[in-house]
Amino acid sequence: MSAISETIVREFLEASGFLVQQGRKFVAPSRRHDSHIDFFASHPAATESKATLPFELRPGDLKHIRRAVFAVKGWHTETFSPAVMANSPEIFRFAQPAAAKATEAVFGTDVVFLKILVAPSLPSSKKLRRESVDFLRSKGVDGVIEFPAVLSAVIDGVEKNRNYQRSDVLQLIRVLKAHGMLRERQMELFRAAKPRATRKPKP
Repeated sequence: MSAISETIVREFLEASGFLVQQGRKFVAPSRRHDSHIDFFASHPAATESKATLPFELRPGDLKHIRRAVFAVKGWHTETFSPAVMANSPEIFRFAQPAAAKATEAVFGTDVVFLKILVAPSLPSSKKLRRESVDFLRSKGVDGVIEFPAVLSAVIDGVEKNRNYQRSDVLQLIRVLKAHGMLRERQMELFRAAKPRATRKPKP
């Protein structure tokens, strides 16, 4: 699952104007010595934001980011709750000082960049969501973007009348759109279930 997740995120970053370099094309024999950085990304046309960027990023915020490293966690069956993160220290290795050497080799020294995590989803509870954000900040993460937002942006950018023969992911989305299986941004596949209406008790 991680390979397809990374492919989708790369398509998203490139469509957002980034020049993307993959962190590695092999599985490190010892993950302890791996930077856990999936992508180094530079945006030559990035513009200055008038306001401070939020920690919980949306696709539209990326046009204000000049350089960033991304870690993609394609755990689509789990929510990134504080408990899950506390038991998975490898999530944050890309944001630790030990990963700085890998970043300097790409961006050079004394270069400002953000450390962004692509997470499957954060908790829906306001309390747990706030705790998750605080936990991520404490580990050196500068921002998080949820995978459903990434996937929606990629789907929105695909036109069914174009041939994306150089990208299997985009071509598959195009075929699904052409056959009416993805009709709009709020596709049924990703639409949150509506709460059931509560029945009033009979008098």
